[in-house]
Amino acid sequence: MTLSDDDLNETDKAIVAELERGRVTPQFLASELDISRPYASERLKRLLEHEHVIRLAPGLYELSDDPREQ
Repeated sequence: MTLSDDDLNETDKAIVAELERGRVTPQFLASELDISRPYASERLKRLLEHEHVIRLAPGLYELSDDPREQ
């Protein structure tokens, strides 16, 4: 089941915006968004579970389906 824009919090939206620009790591997101690395990982995992991102390698993610467009 995919998420909709209403299912996203502000951090999720910021993460998707970064993913729109290219591949990301949790550490990169933590630095760019001023959040903790574990929280970035948690949000990425949620997006992964709902098939909005793809894990290309351990710790490297890419946008596959923008939930803001649902």
